[in-house]
Amino acid sequence: MNTTHTHGADDQNWDEIYGEEQVWSGNANVALVAAMEGKLADLPVGRALDVGCGEGGDAVWLAERGWRVTALDVAEGALARGRHAAEARGEKVAGNIEWVHSGLLEAGLAPGLFNLVSAFYPALRKTEEKAIELSLPPLVAPGGVLLVVAHDGIDRAAALERGFDPDDYVAPDDIVAALPHGWEVERYTAERHVTEGRGAHHHADVVVIARRSAESGGVDAQE
Repeated sequence: MNTTHTHGADDQNWDEIYGEEQVWSGNANVALVAAMEGKLADLPVGRALDVGCGEGGDAVWLAERGWRVTALDVAEGALARGRHAAEARGEKVAGNIEWVHSGLLEAGLAPGLFNLVSAFYPALRKTEEKAIELSLPPLVAPGGVLLVVAHDGIDRAAALERGFDPDDYVAPDDIVAALPHGWEVERYTAERHVTEGRGAHHHADVVVIARRSAESGGVDAQE
């Protein structure tokens, strides 16, 4: 799960989760690779925002392919592992990534800067103002893509037993509902075949690909 939200009490929990041992496989998410090599193969390389980058598997994969990546997370331990992974790939890859220790709403990101904004399994808490849902579309440049992926078929009862309520967090459909005019949306379910890392027990993902029209002027995507 990616880990970015507004700063608060949860931040310490994420630092504890990322403790001393690696949590995820270190590989790029299979849904990212499938989307970028398939439905998004026509997307020109440019600037990418990895919302809740975790230990940096996606950010490193994109940087290896020439993307300039802003990798955002609230967990310092996760960012440190991501930075180390990037440096192990060489100076060029490491130089393509900016690691940002921040929640999404506090990061002060420039509107319309990113050709790709990705949020994979994000731990983004809902607010009454729908702050998260409304903050994401303006970050995407005209002609760019918002890519949101979440696990399909979450067992809420089982999650509640672990002290986690999925209904407290923004889901892909919440983001789609908040998109302004000028966006083309594709939503589908993709099988997962993952054998490593904490998320290996999930077998399907919900994938949302939202393309912003190249003709949508300005950066006022909320209007």
